[in-house]
Amino acid sequence: MLRWARIATLATLGMTVMASLVMPGIGVLREPDPLRAALGGLGVTLFTAAQAALFYAAITPSVRGRVQRLLFAAATVASIPLAGPLAAPAWETWAWIGGAVLATAPLVTTRRWASLAIMAAATATSAGVALWVGDQVRLYVVITLLLGLSTLAVSGLHVWLWNLLLEAHEGRAAQARLAAAEERLRFARDVHDLLGHDLSVIALKAELAERLITLSPERAAREAADLRRLAATALTDLRAAVNGYREVDLPAQLAAVAQVLRSSGVRCTVDGTAGELPRESAAHLAVVLREASTNVLRHSKAAWCTIEMAREAGRVRMTVTNDGATNDGAGPSTPDRHSSGLRGLRDRLAEAGGTLRARAEGDVFTLEVTL
Repeated sequence: MLRWARIATLATLGMTVMASLVMPGIGVLREPDPLRAALGGLGVTLFTAAQAALFYAAITPSVRGRVQRLLFAAATVASIPLAGPLAAPAWETWAWIGGAVLATAPLVTTRRWASLAIMAAATATSAGVALWVGDQVRLYVVITLLLGLSTLAVSGLHVWLWNLLLEAHEGRAAQARLAAAEERLRFARDVHDLLGHDLSVIALKAELAERLITLSPERAAREAADLRRLAATALTDLRAAVNGYREVDLPAQLAAVAQVLRSSGVRCTVDGTAGELPRESAAHLAVVLREASTNVLRHSKAAWCTIEMAREAGRVRMTVTNDGATNDGAGPSTPDRHSSGLRGLRDRLAEAGGTLRARAEGDVFTLEVTL
């Protein structure tokens, strides 16, 4: 989703760059003086290149854009003497550049007043160039304002939507990191509460037994026996905590997998329910579900995926179907018999009395688990 949104934004900004090149370029073509046309062409080219670099930096999170802003400012200033007098008064060359500067101002700075100041400066400079070349000031200003505001309405909207999409993506990632951190803190707190007291008592009894070895061997032996009992109890509590931590909530897993697939552009539906399942059975199904969703995301170009759950006669069946069996457009693929992921799942399910079947029919791939 981010990739396609970025491509669409780049395409829109690319049209803005082309307008910045073509409209002032007409002035280059209409200039009768070869030297002035060459200098004007250089000014227009430098400005267009700097504007394209600034646009690229604006929608690329890894690029800070400071250098691009400085280059854009330098190219804008250089374009005034180089391109200002081109084809005047037959063509208002710098008025088009001024409109491009006005439209790009919000990307030069995020401060509203500074952006408005750049817009006003572009309009005033356009009027000044008109006075310099002896052309109509009103015409220059109208061209700068109309081109700048119309371009800003189109390209600025795309950049704004792109920034909103980035913020939403970063917010989702931050939410996931926060949930993981909270879960780690909860588990650490549970382990501390369970083992803190027992380990403190074990340490004290170990110190006491060490002192009693020479003074009272019988009492030291009793303390050692208590140490063994406390250690066994602590180990049992730890295992219970870990097992509880690893308990699988299959409905939550289904909802999470469906959400991940949908956020990746795959239409996902979940049909049926398995009801309340034993912990071991739910764990087996959750592992298969994660493997299946991973295969859909990594190894196919699926547009839709259906997850069906059914329970009958003491058995539960889960079927994951998607249309991503064709990976490269060359023809339908077949299940990989040498896939360590599916083979490992098949062996694991066989130990629990379950079966796993994978089949491809055309571009539809189906993974069926019975347990």
